[in-house]
Order: sequence, then structure tokens, then C-alpha cells
Amino acid sequence: MAGIDVRDLLARARYRGLKIATAESCTGGMVAAALTDIPGSSDVVDRGFVTYSNAAKVEMLGVSPDTLAAQGAVSEAVATEMAEGALARSAADLAVAITGIAGPGGSEFKPEGRVCFALARKGHPTVTETAEFGALGRAKVRKAATGHALGLLASALD
Repeated sequence: MAGIDVRDLLARARYRGLKIATAESCTGGMVAAALTDIPGSSDVVDRGFVTYSNAAKVEMLGVSPDTLAAQGAVSEAVATEMAEGALARSAADLAVAITGIAGPGGSEFKPEGRVCFALARKGHPTVTETAEFGALGRAKVRKAATGHALGLLASALD
């Protein structure tokens, strides 16, 4: 995925004794799948949350309905609450969250290809960023978002 060596990512997490959780919306579990495609990943990957609907984000991750109403699901604020919620609701030390518009569609204010990410780690401030992948089509946006999320996890282990 996007040049990320997932085996190496898992090995570095294993070496540091860190567990990983994912909180995914537009990628629908693709990050967790990429991690768990590797044999032996069960000692590093704790769990993945697929929270496609706003209700799931609230119920499973504790995302605030007020944040969803004020910022919308595709926002760094929601990604932050997703990542921090995944950390709080798992045995993980590191959590990545993804929420975006894979397409088709979007709006003038939130175009297709906009994906917000958050990386939460115990004892560290949560890091957020937004990527504008463009109207590449649903499959390519999801693949790009998956690769980007894996890159964030890898950079946290550097």
C-alpha cells in the first residue's frame, strides 16, 4: 500500500510492545485488513472499528453528536474523536482514524476525495491532517486513504 512495508510496520510495533487499533469510516476496514493480511499480526493488532454511519461513530467510539452536527463527519474534529475513542475502547497504544468522501459525489465544501485522518497514541497529543486525493473514483480514493493511514502508523513508529 503506497510503498508502506506493512510487515516492517508490524515488526516495529512488536519491537516497541505497542498494540494498534483502527477506526475507519470511508475505508470500511481496509486498514485493518491490510494489517491482518500479515501472518502473526494478532500480537500487534488489537481491533478495528468500522463506523460507517454517524450512529456507529457515536455508539462505538463515543464521538460527540454535537461535534458531528457542528463539523460534519468528514472533519479533523471527528477523526480526532474517532481515534481517541478507539484508544479508549481497546487495549491499543496507537490508533488511526479515517473519515472521508470516497465518492462518487461530494459538495463544494467537502469534495470527493477529501479524507481526514487522526493518529492517537497514549501519552502523546493526537495528530490530525486532511488529504485531498481528488475525484479519483471510489476505489482509488479508498486505496489512497488506506495507504496514507498506514503511512501515519509507520511514521509514529519511527
